[in-house]
Amino acid sequence: MEMYQSYFEENKKSWNKRTAVHKDSAFYDLDSFKKGKSSLNKIELEELGDVKGKTLLHLQCHFGMDTMSWAREGATCVGVDLSDEAINLAKEVNAALNLNTEFVCCNVYDLKQHLDKKFDIVFTSYGTIGWLPDLDAWADIVAHFLKPGGIFYIADFHPALWMMDENFEKVKYSYFNTEVITEEISGTYSDRSAPIKSIEHGWNHPFSEIINALLKKNLQIQLFNEFSYSPYNCFNNLEQGADGMWRIKGLDEKMPVMYSIKAVKQL
Repeated sequence: MEMYQSYFEENKKSWNKRTAVHKDSAFYDLDSFKKGKSSLNKIELEELGDVKGKTLLHLQCHFGMDTMSWAREGATCVGVDLSDEAINLAKEVNAALNLNTEFVCCNVYDLKQHLDKKFDIVFTSYGTIGWLPDLDAWADIVAHFLKPGGIFYIADFHPALWMMDENFEKVKYSYFNTEVITEEISGTYSDRSAPIKSIEHGWNHPFSEIINALLKKNLQIQLFNEFSYSPYNCFNNLEQGADGMWRIKGLDEKMPVMYSIKAVKQL
């Protein structure tokens, strides 16, 4: 991963800046979370199911609201993130709430050097794998930390979404993982007017790459769903429906917005 190190360092700086904005944003509503509100969505709660008494590893957890929400659902959790500012905040909130959660600050690819446990569940969600250049190495991490018979679950934004320009008016990027995508970003998805600027690096991943990476590591797919909506208002040109979900304006649900995959590590 040495060839990607400079990209990871710039992305870490970006997420440190974002954390300072996100913690006070209405988007994350940390105050309500501290008072007991779950940050989890109906999709992952229903598809992953009962986690009571299970151990759960949360990859790319940001400042850990979902990690701690799973702990409130009865799991024993470990959250991992690249951003030291995010992990410091996660530890602070977790200590205040006294939840059954630990946090580790490292690059996902380096996790074997920082953690020596196996888990019933590996979980990741909403804007995660696009920050990773190599999905074979990512799937190796997933498989390594899962117990035999353990569950991997991802809910994330659809690969087709990342092809489009920021207003979903035209195709701008390749569907395939052909190159690093480098952009200068102003603000953040929780507050587009926030006074921060960052250089960010990402990678698009087609479904063939995602699915084959998991299959090669003996992870058998049990569930694969696609959705025309997002639970979050985190992109331009979205409108909220009566169900509370956010869809792309003017497309009449013709374009997928997110997907989910559930897989089992074979014995």
